[in-house]
Amino acid sequence: MMMYELARKGLKAAMEEGADEAEILLVEDHKTSVDIRKNEIEGAKENISQGLGIRAIVNGAVGFASTNIISHIEDAARSAVRSARVRERDPDWIALPSASKYPEVSGVMDPELEQMELDACLLQTVRMIEGAGTVPGVIVTSGSFSRSYGKRLIMNTNGVEVEESSTGISGFADVITTKGDVSTAYDFAISRNNDLDFAAIGKNAAELARSSQHGISIEPQRTDVILHPFAFADLLGSTFIPSIDADNVQKGRSNLKGRIGEQIATERISITDDGLLEGGIDTSRSDDEGVPSQRTEVVKDGIFRSYLYDTYTAGKDNVKSTGNASRGSYFSTPSVGPRNFIIDYPGLDVIADTDKGIYVNTVIGAHTANAISGDFSVEARNAFTIKDGQIDKPVRSLMISGNIFEMLTSINGAGTDIRKVGGIITPSVRIPGMSVVG
Repeated sequence: MMMYELARKGLKAAMEEGADEAEILLVEDHKTSVDIRKNEIEGAKENISQGLGIRAIVNGAVGFASTNIISHIEDAARSAVRSARVRERDPDWIALPSASKYPEVSGVMDPELEQMELDACLLQTVRMIEGAGTVPGVIVTSGSFSRSYGKRLIMNTNGVEVEESSTGISGFADVITTKGDVSTAYDFAISRNNDLDFAAIGKNAAELARSSQHGISIEPQRTDVILHPFAFADLLGSTFIPSIDADNVQKGRSNLKGRIGEQIATERISITDDGLLEGGIDTSRSDDEGVPSQRTEVVKDGIFRSYLYDTYTAGKDNVKSTGNASRGSYFSTPSVGPRNFIIDYPGLDVIADTDKGIYVNTVIGAHTANAISGDFSVEARNAFTIKDGQIDKPVRSLMISGNIFEMLTSINGAGTDIRKVGGIITPSVRIPGMSVVG
């Protein structure tokens, strides 16, 4: 049965059961994954999955049900209605999204990836291993390859009908040195299109691990710190992004509550949430409840412009949704999430522009940061000293601490090395006077 027919069948069942409104998300995913263990392919699997999630609203109470057996759509619809009936009315509930005109997006569907066979997936995985092997004395301890093709349909009783197909591919390599001083490193890349250099992923990780050997110790100090896109994206995802989530703001869990229009960053920084970005990892015609995707200025020239909203949180503030409803899967309800979160700062050769400092490739422990205050203390991995505008010596062990809001106001340089770190797109950034403990 076609997805549209199934969805209409489910919505009809929900309304007949007594729902005032209902919404269905139908998902079909085709995924090929390959795992690496100790320089060898450990296993590969192909998986096809289907599932659906249904929200039903009865007298302002929201019920939800999901199933991975799509033929049970009517049973799931009735379960969602029964769930709503036993829940208390939510006084902040207004309505599901209404029918809209949806923008066209590009770069999210690659026919090559849709048709990619297992042999081609295995070949790309081997290339990652071989890429690491070009650096003597390094092996891939673990890694993965993933290729996916999926379809989704969002339909509700207010006229929303939006269907979309998309593809994705990614590679990850975690390596370790086998000769001399033990050192580890990783690299990864992700794309909507079949344009990744898998050999480079392995080689980059291996070269970083080898160059990190024989690290020195350093004294506690305050110094310029350059954060690689991997490190900066981790900190943003655990501190700043939660602070612009309208749900956190409304519940008093954000440092940025009531600060629209204030300068919260250096005037050279602009931050955009862009669900329409060509080829973006989080690009689609709509968000995960059927609101048309859009481009939202979060920070413009250092001035705070907007929180991120889904339909529910937008209703509470009497504003329009910014198209930021996000779901981890069909068996979860929507919540606020970023869509291609882009950090824009004029780039230069930021290392060459730095006389003395520390360069940090990755961090561990960003998830322990205080998302309300913005304070963090993390372990820096694959860190190096900078001397006279050049990477100098590896640092054995390093902790860096700071505050994300203070960082945003003090950033005084950025690289041209823009990376897609999942849905965060950022260059490396330089922060003066960070606290560093060896």
